[in-house]
Amino acid sequence: MRLRHFESLRPVCPVCRVAGGSEFPLRIATVAREENGHIVEAALHCTNPLCLREFPVIDGIPLLVSNLRAYVAANILSIHGRDDLGELIESMLGDCCGPNSDFDQTRQHLSSYAWDHYADLDPQESATGPRPGSMVRTLEIGRELAGALPTGPILDVGCSVGRGTFALAERGDGLVLGVDLNFPMLRLAAGVLRHGRVRYPRRRVGLVYETRDFPAAFEGAERVDFWACDAAALPFAAGTFSMATGFNLLDCLAAPREFLGGLGRSLKTGGKVVLACPYDWSEGATPLEGWLGGHSQRSPMEGSSEEFLRHLLQPGVNAQAIGGLELTAERDHLPWFVRLHERSMMTYSLHLVVATRTADRPASENPKPTDTHEQLRSPVL
Repeated sequence: MRLRHFESLRPVCPVCRVAGGSEFPLRIATVAREENGHIVEAALHCTNPLCLREFPVIDGIPLLVSNLRAYVAANILSIHGRDDLGELIESMLGDCCGPNSDFDQTRQHLSSYAWDHYADLDPQESATGPRPGSMVRTLEIGRELAGALPTGPILDVGCSVGRGTFALAERGDGLVLGVDLNFPMLRLAAGVLRHGRVRYPRRRVGLVYETRDFPAAFEGAERVDFWACDAAALPFAAGTFSMATGFNLLDCLAAPREFLGGLGRSLKTGGKVVLACPYDWSEGATPLEGWLGGHSQRSPMEGSSEEFLRHLLQPGVNAQAIGGLELTAERDHLPWFVRLHERSMMTYSLHLVVATRTADRPASENPKPTDTHEQLRSPVL
């Protein structure tokens, strides 16, 4: 964790925010270890005398989540696990744990995401087949469509292993923060930030992986940081950010509408949000009632999640418009490649939208329900 980011962004206690909407800032209570300008281990405390919750900084990553006990319990093997083992021992552990184990699934996820984010920098990467870099290419399109921004920091929500966060810093001069809940991915991103190297398990086939390790330096990296935060309960005061991005995220959340509302509140007036999604809905990630389209054949918009999202981003005509966000640009059918192993590649088609945070309307000016409003009320059995 960088002190500059902490002091500039002034995170608030996520417990107080969830419990009653109160915004009590956190303070650095204890610093146990620092390394090259990064706070690697520390304790953060809520300043609310009725709360006084504490939140750890582990491997340079502050864990700013409301249900900290549940988060740590779910991630304790990743948090406490070693990351200094060589390829030989890692391969033996993978053979022992077998397919579909937590160890195997973590390596698979790191392989797929790190390949797309960083394999263009890998001198061993093959020049044939689908190329990595879907994240960077999509971000470049979204950043161009977003246009001018107000001054202020940028938030990369669902940053995964971090390449998009670095790319945002390369294209601006303000602070950039990447947030995610996946601790192994955050630790990989934080490792790139602190050590300037990418190290990840690249899957060949089955349980066979090879370790890839290569340098990665990015302009503006001194303005980047990575935190563990819940996208649906961001621990920041309203109007903090000039832009927020979220790629392949909407269909991975329990409550997409609430996420959009919170994202809108976190932006300055005139700030932009850039979202890209393949609408790959699954009850494992999002309850059926939370899907933006796709859960009923008896609604005019159910066959089009992108149309559903458009209606949610029309504050001038739609009473259910979310968080003061107004659609200002979009691009459809953007390819996104996900590498599974040497002979398997998934291709998604992404819908990208840019929305602008509008000024809050007086209650008397809020739109009344219309036919569009009625269309949004999709039947759910």
